Amino acid sequence: MDLETTDPDTVLDQLDRRLITALQLDGRAEPGRLAEVLGVSARTVTRRLARMRQAGVLRVVRMPDVEDAAVGALLLRVRVLRGRVDAIAQALADRSDVPFVDVMLGGHEVGAVMLSDAGSRDRLLYGQLPATGAVTETTTHAVLHAFADAGQWQAGYLTEQEAAALARPVPARPAAPPPLDELDRALLERLGVDARQSHAVLAAAVGAPESTVRRRLHRLDAAGLLRTHTTVDPRLLGMAVDANLWLDVPPARLAAVGTELARHPQVHGVFATSGPTNLLATIFCPDHGGLYRFLTDTLGPLGVTRAETTITARAVKRAGVLLRQPRRSRAAGLTAAR
Repeated sequence: MDLETTDPDTVLDQLDRRLITALQLDGRAEPGRLAEVLGVSARTVTRRLARMRQAGVLRVVRMPDVEDAAVGALLLRVRVLRGRVDAIAQALADRSDVPFVDVMLGGHEVGAVMLSDAGSRDRLLYGQLPATGAVTETTTHAVLHAFADAGQWQAGYLTEQEAAALARPVPARPAAPPPLDELDRALLERLGVDARQSHAVLAAAVGAPESTVRRRLHRLDAAGLLRTHTTVDPRLLGMAVDANLWLDVPPARLAAVGTELARHPQVHGVFATSGPTNLLATIFCPDHGGLYRFLTDTLGPLGVTRAETTITARAVKRAGVLLRQPRRSRAAGLTAAR
């Protein structure tokens, strides 16, 4: 699943941005539905979406089960020798159990999210990473609670009425995940590549009747397994700075601060964590001045005792989608055989 890196000088007009915001609300919405809400023709919607996808600007995929697997998921901060950061980042991105990888500003740290069992986790942390010789330090934070994740962020180019018309009801999560058979897994895998495939296309791909596919998708949706992620370069939406805020919050304030930050329109992830800090907030800002204002005006009144700010220099993988072609290297030994 590769998405070519877009030219930062690429320009999206207002309708393009409105379409992307609409897909952030419902990644599988049909062109006719999008057209009705946005007040344009279905043909215009189809043409605009095709152009953005062909240009490598836009991709909609099924969101990896970050929310379901959040408790116990790992947030990795991997410090790397200068000159080796690309190799380590790309090798981590090759792993199917690592849906998010970023290279941080400064060129010596890689950030990643890992969803894995204990065996794969231990092999990576205690064997493969140290064995490369390029890794100088790894800090591991376990997620204790997810207040918001990347699948919930919206760019904000719709009115409240338009957003409400497209917002999908959040299904009540079952006490236990539903059992999945081979057909369920095949459908989820296909949607992880392209969540906008029609029922007919999916049916042909998995060799099942279209009516069966519709029923299965309805069941999976009701179980909360069809959340989507609209992958797009945030710079094209007016957000030039992507930052991670590693926060110290008094335990008595942790839930309140996490909940408050999750509501903020610039925040695209909030997690209570173990480790040296106890809360991570990931935010998009229009520029560095906007990041400063977020720190002073938003964090300041919340009673945060300390904030470490790291800025993403380059996103390598988002929601399981590679944002650039990886270069193979000896660091590929980090790739899990999964």
